[in-house]
Amino acid sequence: MSRKKFLMGNWKMNHTIAEANNFCESVKSFGLIKEARNKGVMLGVAPSYISLQAVRKHAHGLIVASQDCHYADNGAYTSCVSIPMLNEIHVDWSIIGHSEKRTYEGETSFDCNRKILALVNHDMHAIYCVGETAKEYDQGITKDVIKAQITTGLQNLTKEQMANVVIAYEPVWSIGTGKNASVEIAEDICAYIRSLVDKMFGKVTGQKVLVLYGGSVKPENIHEYLKANDVDGALVGGASLKAETFRALLENI
Repeated sequence: MSRKKFLMGNWKMNHTIAEANNFCESVKSFGLIKEARNKGVMLGVAPSYISLQAVRKHAHGLIVASQDCHYADNGAYTSCVSIPMLNEIHVDWSIIGHSEKRTYEGETSFDCNRKILALVNHDMHAIYCVGETAKEYDQGITKDVIKAQITTGLQNLTKEQMANVVIAYEPVWSIGTGKNASVEIAEDICAYIRSLVDKMFGKVTGQKVLVLYGGSVKPENIHEYLKANDVDGALVGGASLKAETFRALLENI
């Protein structure tokens, strides 16, 4: 089955509103939206909360995602942002379960499941991140970790709701470290993720779901990753911060 490619940039805690606007202007001047359309590539960025509205306004044609959301529509949750707040500014994508949230804030796959269910129930899209730590990789339990994250994070979803879910495999030991999982590792784990979705939701859903790779993805290596049968795109950090490197990433797909 032919699946679209998806390039998503996660800006993390980078870019002021002014810098975000400059990025959007460069994307427009480079003609990246047209190029992505011609290549059949979905193209998006995940700015900070305070830049979301500016990027949504200026980045015509880009998918704009939040870097997180809360599962509740409202309440006493200081510093959190709800799905209705995102809806109000026409943001309908959110990254869920990034390893930095899991590591620094103790987010669990159960927490992620509540957020994903809330998103799909609001007809929003989730990019669900999974991945093992260096210790887990060294212990040879990568697939055990991935299986637990997938089965818990996606429990109670229907196969119809899975149409709104993208999965991103990000080995924690490769994020921001300059260390890359080999193409063989990325393909093996992305194929394993697809097999887990097969078992949970059926083969048709498993073949349709987009599975991305993330972890020190750069213009020089993105082509090799995306040639793999089960790698449908990339979730990119640092290389997505400059419009020039973002363009290079797209050109090399």
